[in-house]
Amino acid sequence: EPAEKELAAAEQEESRLQELESNAQRSFANAERLLGQVQLEHTRKQEALDNLREKISDDFGLVMFEYAADVSGPVPLPIEGMVEQLPVVTELAPDLEDQLTRNRAQLRRMGAINPDAKAEYEQEKERYEFMKTQVEDLGKAQADLKQVIAELDELTKQEFVKTFDAVDKQFRETFVRLFGGGSARLALTDPENLVDTGIEIEARLPGRREQGLALLSGGERSLTAIALVFALLKVSPTPVCVMDEVDAMLDEANVGRFRDLLVDLSKDTQFIVITHNRNTVQAADVIYGVTMGRDSASQVISLRLDQVTDDMLKRG
Repeated sequence: EPAEKELAAAEQEESRLQELESNAQRSFANAERLLGQVQLEHTRKQEALDNLREKISDDFGLVMFEYAADVSGPVPLPIEGMVEQLPVVTELAPDLEDQLTRNRAQLRRMGAINPDAKAEYEQEKERYEFMKTQVEDLGKAQADLKQVIAELDELTKQEFVKTFDAVDKQFRETFVRLFGGGSARLALTDPENLVDTGIEIEARLPGRREQGLALLSGGERSLTAIALVFALLKVSPTPVCVMDEVDAMLDEANVGRFRDLLVDLSKDTQFIVITHNRNTVQAADVIYGVTMGRDSASQVISLRLDQVTDDMLKRG
């Protein structure tokens, strides 16, 4: 009986140990299964982290490299400092992926980063500053030029009025002398705009009412024009004046007055007069004539009237 009790106790202990072993094996199997799950989850998390880092590197270039000072290229952002300053994210926004997609699309549209952009910017900035200075100088020069033009316009107006009044005065006197009476004057068509104004002649012949040039005869218009030319020469004499048959339509009385004025003005101006009128020729110092010879060739004949007169006096 003692042996049977021991055997029964041993069998009972064996059963207990077998049960403990079975429990231990189940616990170990569960532990292995949990370990596998944890390792798998760790692998997934690591892959997700690696993918995230790769995306960040592709999108923003947040990779630390050592660059030589003379090597051009995009300068990487300081990821360590940025990571330290980033706030802790406990929950991702539901539209985060959409935002990233839009941002990536914008980056693609922007194109690659130009490593020389900073240098080009400095060059363009320097050129802009130079052009800005040039524009300012041109603006100042333009303002100065406008001021000079305004001053010249004002001076021109003053000189024009002064000259116009002087010519008008001489024209009135010369007209009366050429016509033996009457009156005439110069009138501005637009007195308020002296730069673009025109000039009209208003004449009143002896015994007639005042009228315009269009109503005068050819000889009267010629004599009026001569009066204006002589008035201009009195105000501002020229070294030489050429007249081409201006006396062709004048009668003898008007030719005589024209000749007398011509002699008076010849003290300051040398006149070259083309004429067929003998009365005008008599006032000349030198006569040049063109005639046709026997061989049908033109010949020029010159004659000084003062020398002819002296020879005639000696012969007499």
